[in-house]
Amino acid sequence: MRMCLKFKSRERTGLRFRAGRWLARGAGCAALLAAVPALSAQGGGGSVVELDPFTVFGGPEGVVFTPGAGYLIGDRELEIHGYDNIDQAIRRVPGAYFRTEDGYGLFPNISFRGVGSMRTSNLTVMEDGILSAPAPYANPSAYYTPTTGRMRGLEILKGSSQVKYGPRTTGGVLNYLSTAIPGEGAGRASLTVGENRELRFHGYYGDTFATEAGDVGVLIEHYYRRTDGFKSIDTSATFEGGSTGFVKNEPMLKLSFTPANGPAQRFELKVGYTDLVADETYLGLTTEDFRADPHRRYVSTQFDRIPTEQWRTYLRHVIDLGPDTSLLSSVYYNQFFRSWYKLHDVRRIGGGAVSLAGALAGSPFYGGDGAIESTKGEPLAVLRGEATGIWRVRDNNRAYKSYGVESILRHSIDTGAVNHALEFGARVHEDYEDRFQKQDDYTVDASGNVTGVVRRQAGTQDNRRGTARALALYAKDSISWDGLAVVPGIRYERIRYTDERRGMNPDSPDFNQVTSVQRGTMDVVAPGVGATYAMGHGWTAFGGVHRGFSLPSPGAAVDPDNPVGEETSVGYELGARYDRNGAVRGEAVLFWTEFSDLIVPDNIGGAGTGVTENAGDVRTRGLELAGTFDPGLLHGWGFRNPYSLAYTYTDATIRSDVSASGTSGGAVESIFAGGARGNRLPYVPRHQISLGAGLEFEQFGFFVDAFYVASTYASANNSAEEINPFGGPDLDPVPDARFGKNDAYFLLDVAAHYEVLPGVRLKAGVQNLLDREYIASRVPHGPRSGHPRFFHAGVTWDF
Repeated sequence: MRMCLKFKSRERTGLRFRAGRWLARGAGCAALLAAVPALSAQGGGGSVVELDPFTVFGGPEGVVFTPGAGYLIGDRELEIHGYDNIDQAIRRVPGAYFRTEDGYGLFPNISFRGVGSMRTSNLTVMEDGILSAPAPYANPSAYYTPTTGRMRGLEILKGSSQVKYGPRTTGGVLNYLSTAIPGEGAGRASLTVGENRELRFHGYYGDTFATEAGDVGVLIEHYYRRTDGFKSIDTSATFEGGSTGFVKNEPMLKLSFTPANGPAQRFELKVGYTDLVADETYLGLTTEDFRADPHRRYVSTQFDRIPTEQWRTYLRHVIDLGPDTSLLSSVYYNQFFRSWYKLHDVRRIGGGAVSLAGALAGSPFYGGDGAIESTKGEPLAVLRGEATGIWRVRDNNRAYKSYGVESILRHSIDTGAVNHALEFGARVHEDYEDRFQKQDDYTVDASGNVTGVVRRQAGTQDNRRGTARALALYAKDSISWDGLAVVPGIRYERIRYTDERRGMNPDSPDFNQVTSVQRGTMDVVAPGVGATYAMGHGWTAFGGVHRGFSLPSPGAAVDPDNPVGEETSVGYELGARYDRNGAVRGEAVLFWTEFSDLIVPDNIGGAGTGVTENAGDVRTRGLELAGTFDPGLLHGWGFRNPYSLAYTYTDATIRSDVSASGTSGGAVESIFAGGARGNRLPYVPRHQISLGAGLEFEQFGFFVDAFYVASTYASANNSAEEINPFGGPDLDPVPDARFGKNDAYFLLDVAAHYEVLPGVRLKAGVQNLLDREYIASRVPHGPRSGHPRFFHAGVTWDF
């Protein structure tokens, strides 16, 4: 329905510039707005609806105008339970799945409608509409993700995102909305404390000032969080224990300028910075040790730590070129650094090595010829610090940059009863990932004491740069007539890949010099069409068919021996929405997506020594249900009594035998090894349900949320055994803790707040009230738990 709205940005109200005003025009628009009474009231008698032009939906009203399944999580919903973990924040979104890795959402693994969840690499992730992944084309893995706790909202779009948003269009869009510059002086100071010496602070203040030249806006914000973590590391004589938590600092500055004279226009500048130091590891536990103490960490992880830094900047401009035409432009520059120093494998002194997952599952040491060199339990004993051996620790030192410029031209045309809202977009983008890695060997005795260390020079383990330069174009026409809106569109991208390899032998004259360069070009096209129809009395039907694509990394795309092509999809959805003045809302969606040439990354749950390849075809189909009901609002009780439901049924199956390979024909590392036609996709639950209830008076509120996820397979061979069918030196079965099943689990969260003074609220809550212990994931290496029961309390002052 949004397509019947016309962009208009000339109006000001007081000091606030109404950038992004959409004006309903024509009989078709009137019918659309009449179908949604709550929006008619908010939009000024059914004629005007305010939308932000730089967001996916533009605001709550825009969700209803979307020809596809969309969801907007607002500041109030995020604040109720004090969620700073994106995994927790999206629980109420049907069709959204997550695989918990660290318990805090630092390195999320999110999937929409069954696409691969590894490091959220199959979604287009943005902050304020700007690509936020470290290198969206070259390596989008979410080693950086925007912090949920400082956001004013989250936008999620599934199914209809393929035309406007890219480059990962098979899954959908996750857009984080940062704090906006207020139209008049306003701020917040929020302090939260909790178990494990948890401390959080979020504060900001902003204002907009009138000058002779125009309106000047400013916002200053800071977010801080620290915790000791909920896990404990085994000790030894040379290690007395340490933190398993993290410290994060995030300052941000926003400036805006709205000229007083000339065409209606607005400029906005944002500069943000994130500093994170996390004592996090890739290593899990054996299943037996997990059942005994899921929050244990082996002494071999004592060195594991990841420091990261991220800078994000943009300069934006929106201008009216005429009564029916607007131009939106953005220049952006992001950079990200990380150096994850973490346990990589275990080794026998003078002998062979075993992967961490293999050691956890009881693998023996293998020699260079593939012969067994030890008993099955010896590698595990080295991990636990109970046998002599070597801990090899790798420093994954990587730098990323991402920058570009994009513009969107919008033009509205009335042709009698039919309205056209044309939109053309173009983006020129470049990003890269640069690896300069090393690894060190720590010799240990049978008591877990470090007795020696061999340190190596940076650049001797991996030394390369992958670069992607992309031109992205799209066009769409939102055609509305008499309550019907149809949105055809097409997206085109051309990506130029460069893969540079540098010498890694420090004794060679070509050390750190470019020794090989591979280049290649990929062209992808994604057409699609969506539609909505206002049926009246609050009902709206919608549906669409869209083609999507997901891109390989530069190294995989230009590999001379095994080039990887784009993954493609064709997605279908059909649904209906209902809205009764905001008191009763519901949505039901049927979806069906066919994936071809599924990309299986070399590091999908492994050590990154495998082969990235197109592994086969996948089909996902299912049902999404969402609803909210507030009898207090409906009947005018004078207090709110909201209830919510979100349910997803997903049938995600492999449609062809998986062709997973290993390096140079060797052992297959991928968790897709052994996948066969008809098997279920790893980490996609058949059933997922979220329930919520609350009571909210003028000063007091109490809320309860429950969440259930069915068990999932951790590997494509759908075996409950911890066995990699092709992981041995001769492609024979070997123990591997990444294979098997993950537990079903049920979580219960409660929260309350009380307003003691105007604008001052005391708050408290418990997450995972029942203290459920469950295997949430088996990757990167072995069983890992979700966050245990967590008590928190605090105070928020809005002024």
